[in-house]
Amino acid sequence: MKVAVVGATGLVGTKMLQVLAERNFPVTELLPVASERSVGKEVEFKGAKYKVVSMADAISAKPAVAIFSAGGSTSLEWAPKFAEAGITVIDNSSAWRMDPTKKLVVPEVNADVLTADDKIIANPNCSTIQMVVALQPLHQKYQIKRVVVSTYQSVTGTGKKAVDQLMGERKKAMDGNSDEYPMAYKYPIDLNAIPQIDVFLENGYTKEEMKMVKETCKIMGDDSIRVTATTVRIPVMGGHSESVNVEFANDYNLDDVKTLLINSPGVIVVDDNANQQYPMPMEAHEKDEVFVGRLRRDETQPNTLNMWIVSDNLRKGAATNAVQIAEYLLQKGML
Repeated sequence: MKVAVVGATGLVGTKMLQVLAERNFPVTELLPVASERSVGKEVEFKGAKYKVVSMADAISAKPAVAIFSAGGSTSLEWAPKFAEAGITVIDNSSAWRMDPTKKLVVPEVNADVLTADDKIIANPNCSTIQMVVALQPLHQKYQIKRVVVSTYQSVTGTGKKAVDQLMGERKKAMDGNSDEYPMAYKYPIDLNAIPQIDVFLENGYTKEEMKMVKETCKIMGDDSIRVTATTVRIPVMGGHSESVNVEFANDYNLDDVKTLLINSPGVIVVDDNANQQYPMPMEAHEKDEVFVGRLRRDETQPNTLNMWIVSDNLRKGAATNAVQIAEYLLQKGML
C-alpha cells in the first residue's frame, strides 16, 4: 500500500503522518510530498526517515491513495493529475467541497455515498465535521429544521504562523520580550476574540460561515436544513468549540437524546452538571472523537435543543477524518 501525503511538512500534513502511524494504516511505502523548496528534506514516520519528493515524482510512483493538505490552488492544479493516473485523492482543502461532481464525506455520516469511481474525495471544513457528527443521529430521529451555530476556533486552524503569533504575544506580555513574531491576524489574538474567520462575502458573512451552511446540507444530504453561523477565532490551542442551537420538526426527550448520542459512532458525551463536567478543547486535544455536552432544552421555543460540541480540529477536523475515509475505501476494496 503506497501512500502519498501531499503537504507533508505543514501543520496538518505532519498530523496526517502521526494519525496514519497511530491507526496502523497499512503503509508499505510512504511518499511525503511538498513544494519544490522542501524536496529533499526529511520527515519521520514510524521511526524511519523519508525524503520529501516532488508532485511529479509522487505521481510516477503510482501510490494507491494521496492525502492532500497543501491548499486549494495546489489541489486544483494537482489533484486531477493524480486522479488521471488512477490515484485516489482525499483532499483537505476547500477546492472540491462544493463541486457537485465530488463527494464531501464524513465517514460516520455519509461514507456510503463513496464508490470506486470517486477519484477525488473532499474532506470537509473542520468546524463542519464535528458538528455533523453530533447532528446526524439527531437528524435521523427528530428531523432537523434549523441550526444556529457560533464557533470558538483554535488558532491551529489558521496554521503555524497563527500559533507563533499567539505565543509571541504571550511571551511579550509575560516577560517584556521584544523578539519579532509573525502576524497571522490583523489584530492581536492573545486576550482577544476575533469574529472573522476567512474573508467577508457580499452577504456580510465570512467564507468560513458560509462553508458551514453549505457543507452541512451537502454532507447530510438534506437541503431543507437551514443553517446560520457566526465563526470566531479565540486564543486557544487543542480544538474548536461550538455552541449549537438545533430546532427539530419533532419533539424529543432529553434522556433519549443523551442515550442516542452515547451510542453514536465517534461521539463521547460529557454532560455532568453536578460535577462541572463538560467538553473543553484541552480535554479534546490529541483525541479523535467529537465531544458533546451542555445538553439542555431551549425554553424559548418548542422542539429545540442547545448543545456544546468540541473536537480537535487538526485530528477529527482534518487528518483523522481523511485517514478514516482511506480506511473505509480500503475496507470496501476500493483501494
